[in-house]
Amino acid sequence: MNVDNAKSQMRKGMLEYCVMLLLRKEACYASDIITRLKAAELIVVEGTLYPLLTRLKNDGLLAYEWRESTQGPPRKYYTLTLSGEAFLSQLDAAWNGLATTVNLLKS
Repeated sequence: MNVDNAKSQMRKGMLEYCVMLLLRKEACYASDIITRLKAAELIVVEGTLYPLLTRLKNDGLLAYEWRESTQGPPRKYYTLTLSGEAFLSQLDAAWNGLATTVNLLKS
């Protein structure tokens, strides 16, 4: 079995949750999301992030607004909608349940 493949699948499964956790704190644009995920040692590329952001927006979980930038063209800043906040609360509960299960199995 390829451990790198298993780790990659685990990261993919967590990506939506991690992006929403970042957006819970403050509005962000895509490059900033990537930077923050990398700082948390979750490596993601634009080709993975943009489709995820679009899907979450189409599902009504995210909204965005254009903001002027001092370093180029306006940037699209994403935020959680009320539905997104409710969905994230459900993901929090699911994550806590999974973490409990894994910790029980590890001990």
